Amino acid sequence: MTQTQMRVIGIAFALLALVSGSLFKVDTRERAALFQLGELKRTDYTPGLHFKLPLVQDVKKFDGRVRTLDNQTENFLTSEKKNVKVDFFVKWKIADLATYYRATGREGASNVAMDRLASIVNSGMRDEFGRRTIQQAVSGERDAIMRALEASAKNKVAELGIEIVDVRIKRIDLPDEVRGSVYERMRAERTRVAADLRAKGAEEAERIRSEADRAATIIVADAYREAEKERGIGDARAAEIYARAYGKDAEFYSFYRSLNVYKESWKNKQDVLVLEPKGDFFKYFTSPKP
Repeated sequence: MTQTQMRVIGIAFALLALVSGSLFKVDTRERAALFQLGELKRTDYTPGLHFKLPLVQDVKKFDGRVRTLDNQTENFLTSEKKNVKVDFFVKWKIADLATYYRATGREGASNVAMDRLASIVNSGMRDEFGRRTIQQAVSGERDAIMRALEASAKNKVAELGIEIVDVRIKRIDLPDEVRGSVYERMRAERTRVAADLRAKGAEEAERIRSEADRAATIIVADAYREAEKERGIGDARAAEIYARAYGKDAEFYSFYRSLNVYKESWKNKQDVLVLEPKGDFFKYFTSPKP
């Protein structure tokens, strides 16, 4: 190989090294910062291939994914000056890379960011639990605590260049010395609410029952009045029919009524009547007419 060829190969390698040193790739899971002679110049790189000046400019990459701060169990005082053990975690990510880099000691170490984030969240937790009793913290205000904590910590974590995505309380435990008394108070409160609801239900049931009984009495009275009215009309109509029938043939009407009386008087074979044979009762037995 001649000296000229070796020179060409050397130049080619130099150009290749120069080109490769001028390109860098940003992954979708990464955030990239460009430094020129140690000074931060640019952080707004999108995923893809980018250029930089070799030897003069340098690129540092940071994890841009949502990360988790799984904090160890902490003790917080409630408004009653009682300890509660709280286990929680925080989801966070880098929002402003330049601020994040400067706030974490110009090295961008995630452990520094997590330590400061843990301090902020712990302070917020302490304030929120300090405003509530044990019963409020344990029974039903967990969501309110998390929402208030996210709102109060938003500005503080912005100074770190990060964003809180979510805060979740995994578990709230009571100290052994207060656990029994708290649960007993909660049980007594639930019992009182249940008794109050039962009393209101019984009162409402009695009211409905009374209204139903009153309505039934009114309906029966109206029905009886209507029935008596219809019965009176029927009796009047029957009397009118009887009167017209009697007027047409008085003798036949008398005979017909006597047959009905005979039928009602001897319904059974054991029936016995002791009467004067010559009375009007046996008129049609003794002297029937055609």
